[in-house]
Amino acid sequence: MDPKSKLKNIELAKIVRLEEEVAYQKGQVVSKTLVQNKSVSLTLFSFDQGEEISSHSSDGDAMVTVLDGTGKFTVGDESFILTKGETLIMPSQVPHAVYGEEQFKMLLTVVF
Repeated sequence: MDPKSKLKNIELAKIVRLEEEVAYQKGQVVSKTLVQNKSVSLTLFSFDQGEEISSHSSDGDAMVTVLDGTGKFTVGDESFILTKGETLIMPSQVPHAVYGEEQFKMLLTVVF
């Protein structure tokens, strides 16, 4: 890996399928951080069916893109069901939660 790269845990200068970069694990939410700094965070997640991240808020705007399966996202008082290829923006300081309607994977981008 290039020591100057801001990315980690992923091969550089190679075509990758993001949904293959994080595996499902029974009864778990799995995360793989690709970038974490004061400006941006990029994290891959896999959720087993029924697993969740409870309501919380962030100091940055969060964009999720579902890579596989179906997830439920609650933003404030609204719920959204997203499937592969769909994206949702969760504004900063608004409580949000994530739930695995079925097994699903997502890429989370947070811009601070």
